[in-house]
Amino acid sequence: MAKVGITETVLRDAHQSLIATRMSTDEMLPIIDVIDQVGYHSIEMWGGATFDSALRFLHEDPWERLRKIRKRAKNTKLQMLLRGQNLLGYKHYPDDVVTEFVKRSVGNGMDIIRIFDALNDVRNLETAVRATKDAGGHAQGTIVYTISPVHTLDAYVDIAKQLVELGVDSICIKDMAGLLTPYATYDLVKRLKEVVDLPIQVHTHYTSGLASMSYLKAIEAGADVVDTAISPFSLGTSQPPTETLVAALKDTPYDTGLDLDVLNKIAEYFRPIKEKYMAMGTLDPKVLSVDVNALIYQVPGGMLSNLVSQLKQQNQLDKYDEVLKEVPRVRADLGYPPLVTPMSQMVGTQAVLNVITGERYKMIPNEVKAYVRGEYGRPPVPISEEIKKKIIGDEPVIDCRPADLLEPQLDKFRNEIKEYMEQEEDVLSYASFPQVAMDFFKYRRAQKYKIDSTLLDEENEVHPV
Repeated sequence: MAKVGITETVLRDAHQSLIATRMSTDEMLPIIDVIDQVGYHSIEMWGGATFDSALRFLHEDPWERLRKIRKRAKNTKLQMLLRGQNLLGYKHYPDDVVTEFVKRSVGNGMDIIRIFDALNDVRNLETAVRATKDAGGHAQGTIVYTISPVHTLDAYVDIAKQLVELGVDSICIKDMAGLLTPYATYDLVKRLKEVVDLPIQVHTHYTSGLASMSYLKAIEAGADVVDTAISPFSLGTSQPPTETLVAALKDTPYDTGLDLDVLNKIAEYFRPIKEKYMAMGTLDPKVLSVDVNALIYQVPGGMLSNLVSQLKQQNQLDKYDEVLKEVPRVRADLGYPPLVTPMSQMVGTQAVLNVITGERYKMIPNEVKAYVRGEYGRPPVPISEEIKKKIIGDEPVIDCRPADLLEPQLDKFRNEIKEYMEQEEDVLSYASFPQVAMDFFKYRRAQKYKIDSTLLDEENEVHPV
């Protein structure tokens, strides 16, 4: 039996889940050499919210982070999370942008790209999977796991078969809300291993307290790789601790072969970083505890905190329980989408609006209208005519792959930032987050010439002081 592989998430999902993706490249680099000695299956260190956060909050070039980590991680594969046709943003991008983004990611050192679609609409993975393989990367197709009357074992097996037809190199079961229970995990992994001849990786969060047990059952059922986080950045809304799982599997047929002493060096490095963010208030102790609401309402931890924030802004926190009950109703109305970005934000916001206005679907965000029009892809089950009518009236619904309706835009973006462009990758940063990237480009230029970036106007001319 092959050793179980471990993907370490501390440089991406762990700090995204616990400290809002605020860890800087400078905090990561000193420990990369040690992480590289462990023998991990891969290091997840890019994608997800890291790209946006690096530009927006840290004034860092995410491409530079990738290059710097690649230079130090000489033995271990690097891995990223990509939202299919959404790339790292919240809308669909044209095929030329998706293809170029993937090509540049692999060209700058990325090995494995985990590609998912919030609706499990495999059509939205086609371009990214093809581009990854064309660039020589490993394309990992993803099954987004959720619970609903329509998300059955057979439905997941059907998605896996579609991913195989697409030509993926491996399959990940992505459980963003910590909903996988141990025996459901065993059954799902076992079925997938029976019907597809590809490595199976499992990703979950500790939110509901089930994750370590679910990993053990996944491994017994034949899972090849699981995602864990080094202990200071584990548990709560993050992943199970790396060291604990390594110790649990030691001297069994599933032994990972990883050295606990080396892992302890990594843990000792990250402990003061965790304490720093805790002292700053960035790490809220609440996200480290088990949240049973995740099991009752199937709501990811990050979505729960977002609901609280929205209600606080409206001075209506007393409606929290009512909103939690409304979330599953809205989700059913919208065809049972998995609650992962961007669907979690859409369902959550609509539930809040339904409760605080006192009338369901009185106010409807534009993104929800776009979703009902088919602009994000195909819902897991068709939306009823009654709900469609309430949300978009008589507007038509598209049934093609949404990106088929988008014109190429790469040249347009390149032209728009020519004044600030220092590398080809800048075009992709701008395509993903136009305003945030432009602010970063101005900051970068100001740093280069040691001037105050607020002195530069839109035309890059100096404001009179």
